[in-house]
Amino acid sequence: MKAIVQDKYGSADVLEFRAVDKPVAAANELLVRIHAASVNAYDWHVMRGDPYLARLVLRSMFGFGGPKPKIRGRDFAGTVEAVGAGVTRFRPGDEVYGDLGDGGGAFAEYACAPEATVEPKPANLTFEQAAAVPLAASTALIGLRDVAQVQPGQRVLINGASGGVGTFAVQIAKSFGAEVTGVCSARNVDLVRSIGADHVVDYTQEDFARSDRRYDIVLDLVGNRSLAACRRVLTPDGTLVLSGGGVSRGGSLVGPMGLLIKAGLVKSFVRHRLLSLDGSPTQDTLATLRALIESGEITPVIDRTYSLSEAPEAVRYLEVEHARAKVVITM
Repeated sequence: MKAIVQDKYGSADVLEFRAVDKPVAAANELLVRIHAASVNAYDWHVMRGDPYLARLVLRSMFGFGGPKPKIRGRDFAGTVEAVGAGVTRFRPGDEVYGDLGDGGGAFAEYACAPEATVEPKPANLTFEQAAAVPLAASTALIGLRDVAQVQPGQRVLINGASGGVGTFAVQIAKSFGAEVTGVCSARNVDLVRSIGADHVVDYTQEDFARSDRRYDIVLDLVGNRSLAACRRVLTPDGTLVLSGGGVSRGGSLVGPMGLLIKAGLVKSFVRHRLLSLDGSPTQDTLATLRALIESGEITPVIDRTYSLSEAPEAVRYLEVEHARAKVVITM
């Protein structure tokens, strides 16, 4: 089969389109014929081994000269080709979507997926749309529902509202009954408003951190503002949820982890809740998202699509060009 393979750290130039062995499903896995996969910031972070601190901390993922899993990509949508002996929920021919986790492997014609991170594909989505959902939408759902515990009527600000996670976060917050303010650039104001934001702040014209408006929850998906700036717009007992983000600037020691570390050091001394977010998909999040999608409450937004052989360009575009919404690879 054909796949996008990486042997060493570096820019998107290290990603090679070449033939590899077709995988075989283990007892608890599905062999999926991939129809579409999506690109996440996670992919370029692993590709570059950035931040460097991650190479020391996440030894199961990062080797000395390159990442241990050789095929990039987590999100996928496709058709079940075969099932392992222990799989009970799926059979060949089922249309599914899901997340391959830290091991990756979605930038390929076939991949083996653990049954625990796979769900039936939303019936009203194409494979391309479904592939855009798992990691980004789960991050948004977990951040708002589980971490921030958003309630109807609360004011929620989303910094990075036009990105992959942000476009889902706007819609999910609205589905929970929140009043949503999205922060984005001028070119994305209409997009963020079209997916349901009550208010949109164009950061090229206005600094949300200097506004008189106060929010019950700030979901920071960019990591481009200080802890003090984000806290300045919170209500006295408000919640700040941090989820890294940003674009590549050529390598960093701690990257978005720096803000998370600072929050961990000061959270015991301030009234605000300062929380970090790990958005790995589960059966629960994927099932909840499928229900929200099939009811029409959220819809994936796709910026661009690329073929599998063009995956290096797709990663490069997401990495440096402030892509709006999701970037998808089709097989």
